Amino acid sequence: MKKIVLAAFAAAVAVPAVAAPGDTAEATGQATAEIVAPITITNTGSGLNFGTIAVEAATGGTITVAFDGSATEGGAGGAGLVPGGTATSADQFTVTGESGLLYSIVIDPSVTLSGGTGPAMTASLLAESSGGTIGGASDVFAVGGTLTVPAGQGGGLYTGTYTVTASYD
Repeated sequence: MKKIVLAAFAAAVAVPAVAAPGDTAEATGQATAEIVAPITITNTGSGLNFGTIAVEAATGGTITVAFDGSATEGGAGGAGLVPGGTATSADQFTVTGESGLLYSIVIDPSVTLSGGTGPAMTASLLAESSGGTIGGASDVFAVGGTLTVPAGQGGGLYTGTYTVTASYD
């Protein structure tokens, strides 16, 4: 008799319970993903060029290149553009990506120009745009800046590089 009771008990434990109607329910969900074109930035200009500059031995000055490439002399007035020298120009960048998406621009605040016979010089930089909405798959903006030329700066060609970063917001 014990064997029958144990066998009945074991059979009852081994059989899973069957849910009564109304004890369970199911629903389905949906997952989606949208892939957009990667954002890119390309230097499409000829570079930020402060032109050919003459500087006085006793007084320095500044040269500012606007977004349209035009230049003005400033500061103490001891630095000036040489007529017939290298023309000034703003740099230009093109941002491409998914049309209609917001993006932002981050630019190095300054660039160090070195390589001539004098000490390195620093130029402050400014982008025409801090970002916006990509329209028609691309946006174009300029970079200008102000170069500070110390008194008596040595001659030669001075160059430097800077970074501009574009990212989706």
